[in-house]
Amino acid sequence: MRLASVGGPKWDSTDPAAPRRELTGGIYFGKHDRFYDEDGAGANGAAGQRAVDVMEYREFEVERIARQAFEAARKRRGDVTSVDKRNVLETSRMWREVVHRVHDEECPDVQHEDLLVDNAAMQLINRPGDFDVVVTENMFGDILSDDAAQITGSLGMLASASLGDGVSLFEPSAGSAPDIAGLGIANPLAQILSAAMLLTYALDMGEQAVLVENAVAHVLDEGWRTRDIADANTPADKILRTAQMGDKVIAAL
Repeated sequence: MRLASVGGPKWDSTDPAAPRRELTGGIYFGKHDRFYDEDGAGANGAAGQRAVDVMEYREFEVERIARQAFEAARKRRGDVTSVDKRNVLETSRMWREVVHRVHDEECPDVQHEDLLVDNAAMQLINRPGDFDVVVTENMFGDILSDDAAQITGSLGMLASASLGDGVSLFEPSAGSAPDIAGLGIANPLAQILSAAMLLTYALDMGEQAVLVENAVAHVLDEGWRTRDIADANTPADKILRTAQMGDKVIAAL
């Protein structure tokens, strides 16, 4: 399953030696205000605080991520699920209209469905294997990506990509984890699977990416684990350190 969201880092068609980070769309990057001692904002009409966060999208932002999602699906099973909250939010109503238009005009060969975000969160847990590419706005994607990570057992298993029209960025979803740097306990599989995504989406080397993904699956099928994905039933001799897990994947290639 791949989950794509708009509003986070996007490396666009710029000089790769000096990439520019574009932060666009969604409540995370809208206007944020907090007002103090405002009449009527407190209990029983007293003065109190009022906070405002603005969610805003422009049509081209939704077009861009929808196009990326449909193109990604063409390299996978060919199925896109668009997640929104159109029964409440005006941004979601526009989102759905734009996603449908991009699908109908540019990618009619790709299967497409819509889900409301609350239903999507439930279905992601109940039937994760039915999802291929999930496309949604930034805050929904932030929540659903952590939701999806727990299906695998750990954020250390979740690869990610910020896909742009030119340069793209591939990295583990959990980030760099500096608090455990040098301890040998980090799970390297998200990094390895991010490299597989790079092969697929940046280098058009899908066959090689499948080899990497299959190697990871083989190692896990053999019962090898890092500490974060081990449980009470995992034998102690099956729990590996970071470098050892990397060596197992290399040997399986």
